[in-house]
Amino acid sequence: MADAIVIGAGIIGCGVADALGRDGWRVHVLDPRGVGRGATQASAGMLTPYSEGRHDPVLERLGARSLAMWDAFIAGLQEAPEGAPLYSRSGSLELALDEDEAADLQQRAGILARDGIEHSLVTGSQIRQIERDVVAHCHSGLLIPTHGYASATDVTAALWSSSERRGARLTQCRVQRIEREGDAVRVVSSTGSFAAPLVVLAAGSWGGTIEIAGEPSEPVRPVRGQLLYLSWPEPSLRRIVWGTRCYAVPWPDGTVLVGATLEDAGFDERATVAGVRELLDAMCEIVPAAWHASFTGVRVGLRPGSPDALPVIGRSDAIPGLVHASGHYRNGVLLAPLTAHLVSRIARGDETDPALAIVSPRRFSGRVAT
Repeated sequence: MADAIVIGAGIIGCGVADALGRDGWRVHVLDPRGVGRGATQASAGMLTPYSEGRHDPVLERLGARSLAMWDAFIAGLQEAPEGAPLYSRSGSLELALDEDEAADLQQRAGILARDGIEHSLVTGSQIRQIERDVVAHCHSGLLIPTHGYASATDVTAALWSSSERRGARLTQCRVQRIEREGDAVRVVSSTGSFAAPLVVLAAGSWGGTIEIAGEPSEPVRPVRGQLLYLSWPEPSLRRIVWGTRCYAVPWPDGTVLVGATLEDAGFDERATVAGVRELLDAMCEIVPAAWHASFTGVRVGLRPGSPDALPVIGRSDAIPGLVHASGHYRNGVLLAPLTAHLVSRIARGDETDPALAIVSPRRFSGRVAT
């Protein structure tokens, strides 16, 4: 019998499994597809809290705290295949193509200055010196050097390898119900039942399909995101580049990830002509050289969106041994270190971290079960 069951083998689930394993828990992970095969495999892996959180100061604070944890998060993990880095902090450049967009960047630069966040507001002529392939008629740009990106699939695989070395095991199955059984928690799945004193629900978009005895299912919904893979003979961009319609994440091998659509399509995981065209047009608008890139492929992931776009992390009231770790929406990679840290503290009986009051599932306690 395991000490802890983690439902979900994406970057959140594997990060939690690794943290619990380091604390001495015997971990059993359940996932219908295997390690990193859900939303994680279609993630661009951006670590950009000051862009993602531009309209939500709470998300920005959570993201900034988690970004500061990334070095420790991957310390001791094996490197990605062929020696590629697991992650890079090479910065991001956000573009303004007209005066209205430039005014928005100017306002945001003022906020970053007020908060003491390192940044630079650069002119259109300076942008081409920073990124030679960016469109020539840029008005201005916002450079944030502390931003970065991670290889979501490689980091997840490394986290799982670390967990396995500490005795974690994986069963491929689909979880259907979670219920209390004495002092333990029972998980009913497509291949049988499992029980442990602690269960962490990190099933992403599918968390809302799992029945939880005594309380409504998780308030998460799937939001489809399509991500393009392009390649150049040599690296074209040096850092993440943002436009108003897309972002581009470069890797040292010349691959550029372009994302990402936001589509309410339920659990439909198809890549669509409309989604691919939308991203290609948006990418070529900010990096015209992309018209000459090779089209390597497209991946699709279902992001778990919560009603307020913040994660859902905390202990269940109905089943004290159940801990939620879901609802990360577009920021699962960014928030993985913080989530693993918070779940580890909950597992140790310490729920004093102020962040837990913000992300607690209790904020949705008044909703009606569906």
